[in-house]
Amino acid sequence: MQKLKMPASRRIMLRMGIPPGARADGSTIRLDHRAPYLRLQSVTIFVRELDRSLGFYVEQLGFQLIFDGYTKPGRRWVTVAPPDGAASLTLVAPEPESPQYQLIGRPTGVSFVTEDVLAKYLEWTKRGVRFNFTPRLKRLRNALHVSHTPGTDPPSHDEHSAQAEDYAPIWGGVFTRFKDLDGNSFSLVSDELTHVAVEAQRRAVAEKLHAERRAAHELEIAKEVQARLFPQSQPVMKTLEYAGACQQARAVGGDYYDFLHLGGGRLGLIIGDISGKGIAAALLMANLQANLRSQCAIVFDQPQLLLQSVNRLFCENTSDSAFATLFFAEYDDAMRRLRYVNCGHLPALILRPDNTLEHLHATATVLGMFKTWDCEIGETQLFPGDALALYTDGITESFNADEEQFGEERLAAALQRHRALAPQSMLSAVVEEVRGFSLREQHDDITLIIAKCPVV
Repeated sequence: MQKLKMPASRRIMLRMGIPPGARADGSTIRLDHRAPYLRLQSVTIFVRELDRSLGFYVEQLGFQLIFDGYTKPGRRWVTVAPPDGAASLTLVAPEPESPQYQLIGRPTGVSFVTEDVLAKYLEWTKRGVRFNFTPRLKRLRNALHVSHTPGTDPPSHDEHSAQAEDYAPIWGGVFTRFKDLDGNSFSLVSDELTHVAVEAQRRAVAEKLHAERRAAHELEIAKEVQARLFPQSQPVMKTLEYAGACQQARAVGGDYYDFLHLGGGRLGLIIGDISGKGIAAALLMANLQANLRSQCAIVFDQPQLLLQSVNRLFCENTSDSAFATLFFAEYDDAMRRLRYVNCGHLPALILRPDNTLEHLHATATVLGMFKTWDCEIGETQLFPGDALALYTDGITESFNADEEQFGEERLAAALQRHRALAPQSMLSAVVEEVRGFSLREQHDDITLIIAKCPVV
């Protein structure tokens, strides 16, 4: 049987006792929670003058200032970090008489890892950093025992066999040492493992960015497609003016509204809310829209049969947990009559000229939850000056900083304030009030239909 050859970088990591999942900065992300997360946070470096040392680390080494503050009055300390990795250096200026002051100007034991020691050496030398010697090559020839990290699987047979080469070079790297302004010395090293790990991390980041850009592009296409599912034209009615809009909380969503030409001077006004959010809800919304429009041509004059057919198709084409609330209204242009079926949706509101409010409550359960489904048909009359509002919970359940919901009362008051406007202007004014009430990030789709019988 042919023996599988282990990659060189893998053998080096095993020999150095580095477990799988190690990143370029030496830390390891464990997906299990069998042991608490633990990593190196900071190393303290004692210096004589903080501002002078801070300038060295930030301006000459290119480190980032992480923190600058006081532990107590008169005791300032700062934290700096190299541009990569998670560890940092805490700079402290001790009292001249303290034991810590005697540690200034000594080897720190801290090593910085780079993928190219020579390039960093040339860069820092130009900035005035003092190096003890030019970069050198160093090799270690003693095999290291492969440690078994708690919480991880033990090394396989092939991994153990990688230790057999006891006298082969197991680690080689380039290194040098440099000093800060106070003579504190540090090591700068590079090895094969670092180079391989950094390149692997770069590839992973590049692949992630590419995947994110591709997902964003596909989501933008989905947004454009869904926008075309909303009404692109409006059947003209003699006795009714109307408008609708949907402002989605995400790129795509599950709210739905539609205007259907039912023939015989009749108009279908539809608003719905699909369970869930995002892509999943958008797909269900497209399914519901397709079912309604296709079945509308078959049973256009019988709302009960139409919605029974839509419910059956919705049940067959979606999961058991998917459902939709829906308000379906059929307006007869000649008779000003409104027949409707409210499938578990919020009650539609009719604002009469005397400011009385009529609610069109539920007449059936939601769609898609039960295969055996039936409904009652409600009926009401619209008169000149009446205003009809169909809406989703993105309006009434918008909440402010005090966790108060916009609610039906505020919606009714907004309708009264703007009832003199044309439907499109009235709709825009109401939505603007909702958004002004809830200044935080929109958490749900906002969908509204306004229909008015003009006064002749």
